[in-house]
Amino acid sequence: MSLTVRAGNGRLLIPRATYDQHLAAAATAALLVREGRVLLVPLTGPMAGGLLLKQRNLAGDRVLLAPDLLVRCGHGDGDPARDYRVHWSPDEGALWIEGLIVTD
Repeated sequence: MSLTVRAGNGRLLIPRATYDQHLAAAATAALLVREGRVLLVPLTGPMAGGLLLKQRNLAGDRVLLAPDLLVRCGHGDGDPARDYRVHWSPDEGALWIEGLIVTD
């Protein structure tokens, strides 16, 4: 099974399957850019900071607000949402969002 996230309208939607497999202990996350690639880093603990992984629906999908970063990746407000495959990168302790690339 391929895990995904969906980017659009300033939000990153994280389906429950992706959240459960890689982010379940995290209430917040950070989005980092490394060599143009976007990484989603789970953060844990009350002092971790980061962006809130809000529960979006009863199915357990999560949403993370990141309008500035998504615009830098070519996702304007009116653009259609797009799905991206994700892969766990053990060296970085983060999810690599394949194909979501900072263009500036």
